[in-house]
Amino acid sequence: MSSARHGRNTDETGRWAEAQAALLVSNELQNRRALRVVAGRATDLSDCTELLAMLGLDVRTGHSGD
Repeated sequence: MSSARHGRNTDETGRWAEAQAALLVSNELQNRRALRVVAGRATDLSDCTELLAMLGLDVRTGHSGD
């Protein structure tokens, strides 16, 4: 394997890692917004918990349960 090719793979890996990090930040922001909207519109704690579960959010943390 040539060093030029190895360098290109490193650049691609770096861009991939940056894209993944940006995706995680974006998802976290979306989850927080969803949590606020659901909490503001839920009729009670049980309703809020159920709605968050439907969205796949961890009720205790507001994070995705993935």
